Amino acid sequence: MNETYLNKIINEDVLKVLSMLADNSIDLVLTDPPYFLDKMDDSWDEKKVASTKYHHVIKSLPAGMKFDREQGKNFYKWYYKVANEIIRVLKPGGFFFSFSSPRLYHRMVSAIDDAGFLIRDCFIWLYTQNQPKAMSLNHFIEKLDEDKETKEDIKKQLNGWKTPQIKSCFEPIVMAQKEPDGTFLENFRKYNVGLLNTHVKIGQDMFPSNVISTNKINEIVDKCFLISKPDKKEKGDFNAHRTVKPLSLCEYIINLTTYSNEAVVLDPFAGSGTTLVAAKKLGRKFIGIDINKEYIEISKRRIKSTNANYFISNDINKERQLRILEKAAKYKRLNKCKIAKTI
Repeated sequence: MNETYLNKIINEDVLKVLSMLADNSIDLVLTDPPYFLDKMDDSWDEKKVASTKYHHVIKSLPAGMKFDREQGKNFYKWYYKVANEIIRVLKPGGFFFSFSSPRLYHRMVSAIDDAGFLIRDCFIWLYTQNQPKAMSLNHFIEKLDEDKETKEDIKKQLNGWKTPQIKSCFEPIVMAQKEPDGTFLENFRKYNVGLLNTHVKIGQDMFPSNVISTNKINEIVDKCFLISKPDKKEKGDFNAHRTVKPLSLCEYIINLTTYSNEAVVLDPFAGSGTTLVAAKKLGRKFIGIDINKEYIEISKRRIKSTNANYFISNDINKERQLRILEKAAKYKRLNKCKIAKTI
């Protein structure tokens, strides 16, 4: 039933396509869904999201800054429907990894949990480069019906005090699993899924972790959590997608959870195709879905230029060390007190 969609990207509503996929046919779902912040919902429109007319208070306010309690409720209702379809198409023991924002992560996990998944863990993509979103209140103070001197006094009083939006330096990724059929061993022998390949290493030959970093932070963090930094050519000059995920991060999760070259990786919100590119590169089959035609074309171009590096499926003990720390990083020597402050 899925043969029509294998190694293709379908431009259609996600719920419609998921309903056409066969039961128990997908090994891994790895996706970055719309977060329902402002207009970034299930009918995502790049042009509308980029338009300032949807941003409130200040015209240049970035998308996602408006706080609305209904966002989380709407996200839950919609993602519960999606999760119900995903649990149907996943093989028993199959994994479901889904990115989210820290603000609405609880809504996403609740939807996945309520659909019947086992919540195994929360992965953290750790980074240091991000735009602080907290705003000064000076703009509002200027609009007060007060004299100039009073306004200046208020500004001094609130100097450094800003709106409650801390600089976000991580992205949570839920790790959910469909209930295995019997024991883990019985399930794996039947479906080739449900276990983790701990021969996959991150950092400096370290055991796989639920914390991942794609940019160098310091010697201790890099040793334990670093995977390869995205290549400059990885995204592509033609890629207009706003939230492209690192290819190495998707490779890590696919390597960790899929065993056979016959494994099918599904991304129901393919975006610019990073999950699909990673799947092809690792010799896995894939199915992509996205409602945005522009993103579909970007994905096709990226996939077309990707070469597959097939692993031998029957060599379960083969180490799959990612392209990490190609050049030894030089760090300043830290004393114990300084090290303690960094962790």
